Amino acid sequence: MKKSSVFEWHRRFKKGREDVQDDPRSGQPKTQRTDANVARVQTLVRSDRRLGVRVTAEELNINRERVRQIVKEDLGMRKISAKMVPRILTHDQKRRLHISSDLLRNAEMFDRVITGDETWCFQYDPEKKRQSMEWKTQNSPRPRKARMSRSQVKTMLVCFLDHKVIVPYEFIVKGQTVNQQCYLEMLTRLQESVRRKRPRLWLDKRILHHDNAPAHDVLRFHKFLAKNSITKMVHPPYSPDLAPCYFWLFPELKNALKGQRFADLSDIQRNVKTLLRGILENDFEDCFWQWHHHLTKCIASQGEYFEGDSSH
Repeated sequence: MKKSSVFEWHRRFKKGREDVQDDPRSGQPKTQRTDANVARVQTLVRSDRRLGVRVTAEELNINRERVRQIVKEDLGMRKISAKMVPRILTHDQKRRLHISSDLLRNAEMFDRVITGDETWCFQYDPEKKRQSMEWKTQNSPRPRKARMSRSQVKTMLVCFLDHKVIVPYEFIVKGQTVNQQCYLEMLTRLQESVRRKRPRLWLDKRILHHDNAPAHDVLRFHKFLAKNSITKMVHPPYSPDLAPCYFWLFPELKNALKGQRFADLSDIQRNVKTLLRGILENDFEDCFWQWHHHLTKCIASQGEYFEGDSSH
């Protein structure tokens, strides 16, 4: 307090005052943060939720600070950024809700499911912002790093797994595209790998799960499945959050590779193989448990995307 204020309060207490609150005084009445203005702000904000405090204040001719108080304190609102999702689903595409329900009703079949997909592995993939965090004291300078981009050198990994192990994985030859012929050849090698690595699954009726790429839905492919007694699991379109490779395997793999620089394609592939071989059986079982959990969340969200989405 200023000395003059101290002297003033000392004088008042000496005269017998005991209350430490300021005396009531006349001032400008509160005419802006009223119920009527709260209703006006609420109506305007709900008509366009992207409006800022300044625009709202100018539109309603109310002080900016009063508008901020009304929005935050009276209406209990805060401004957040929109969550990025792979696609805004239409009503028809939200039929993934019903597909998820059907899959959960037949949960015992997941022991016979082989799921797979393909992804790019880069010579250099910049680390995430969170990965670059480090401890610092109050006086130490803030760390800096340059903006980096993914390298043009990359290799495509194709990987299949079940609830116990990665069955086969391979790298696509540079310049090769995953067309129907290439994919059928991979499925033939998948058959042999299942026979060697998972003999019990080989004797059972296998179920194949993958996305809806054009190469996965041709007549030759369906004939191949019928000939080898393989059932195709329905996968909803635009649903990376319901595919184990998307929400678990590939994100785990790429997070471990981010920030590293590899010499060439063979070096990329060698490091990817090391990471794949280091995955434990319990991790695969946990992945399939997560799959059930994701199907449940899809139902709870009425077919919308939900937290924890991942992509390539």
